[in-house]
Amino acid sequence: MQSYEDTEPIVRIRDLKKDRVNFVLENVDLAFANSIRRVVIADIPTVAIDMVEINTNTTVLQDEFIAHRLGMIPLCSANCDEGMRYTRDCNCEEGCNYCAIELKLDVACTDNRTLDITSNHLEVIPSTSTGDLQDGEELTKRGQGFGFPVGKLDPSVPPVLICKIRKGQELRLRCVAKKGIAKEHAKWSPCSAVAFEYDPYNKLRHTTYWVESDERAEWPVGENAKEEEPPREDEVFDFNAKPRKFYFEVETDGSLGPQEVIMKGLAELQTKLANLILGLKAPSEVDMISGGPGAGAYPGGWDPTGRTSLGDPSASGAGYASPAGGGWGGAASWESNTSPAQNSGGGWATTPAPNWATSPAQNAWGGSTSPNAGTGGTNSWGAQQGWGSPTPQANGWNL
Repeated sequence: MQSYEDTEPIVRIRDLKKDRVNFVLENVDLAFANSIRRVVIADIPTVAIDMVEINTNTTVLQDEFIAHRLGMIPLCSANCDEGMRYTRDCNCEEGCNYCAIELKLDVACTDNRTLDITSNHLEVIPSTSTGDLQDGEELTKRGQGFGFPVGKLDPSVPPVLICKIRKGQELRLRCVAKKGIAKEHAKWSPCSAVAFEYDPYNKLRHTTYWVESDERAEWPVGENAKEEEPPREDEVFDFNAKPRKFYFEVETDGSLGPQEVIMKGLAELQTKLANLILGLKAPSEVDMISGGPGAGAYPGGWDPTGRTSLGDPSASGAGYASPAGGGWGGAASWESNTSPAQNSGGGWATTPAPNWATSPAQNAWGGSTSPNAGTGGTNSWGAQQGWGSPTPQANGWNL
């Protein structure tokens, strides 16, 4: 019988609205499902007000109170990852069109009534600064209403209340919105709520109920219980059982649509895993991927500062194809199914295969020979035998 670990993940959308999505994710691990939840909350870039310059404030609220409320107003951020730069990556001095959006608010009450100042009173000011005439495609990738408060261009969406003023009171200020992620501040989170449920009948006993008399009456099951079979009274507890179906509910604040939130979250999670895999590689292996330190400016895309971009690993520039047909399967492509331990003709770079005491896979992953005690001859990995390195730093670990 085929287990769910051997099957492909399944996504079934149960409900999709303008600001939320409800879907079921099957055949994945609990850690992966929770990773999606964490990424969509804290790692997707959006635009939010980051600086407030108050000129006049005669309302009953303090300047800091109003500034905090302005920062929590969601702004339209569709395609923000490509349509705007981080201020730390821009070469301007005080903000420009590529890294900042300027807004203003100027409201005064002249009637004998209470006036509500809302997000609809915020106006986007076209910036005249071009960042020292720098070039970029960010401006062309912004959609209509980019940087505007959510609901300003849609009468069906109620605005966000900032404060209330009476006759003779006014509020004049200037704001600067910047790009960021929720790991820096919660105002940059595109989601207002993200949750998932699994095992609605508690078959796995992941929850201990506190009851007074009747457990079923005091802890009723939710709507997701309709998706699964109820447990039998005589059912034996399975200690090896794992959750396999997760019920997601993702609600956004309007800055991004639910579809973009999920897709951007999956792309960000994939990038994190790719950087982790690359960071765990030994320096010699990274040198072969990038062309080696002697190749000059790291043609493979490795940046010593920590940033990575996988370039074109051609056979002539990557430096891991041997004349005898060794290397990574001789094809020098990332899609090759041949691993270094499976090469039968030659070794890595110019090292012949007989120089290995045992296969690289056995030396590195629990074979009879330890990584730092290889018995083969001198090879392209350096003076240290096998796949070992003299120090943890040489293995690529940042301590």
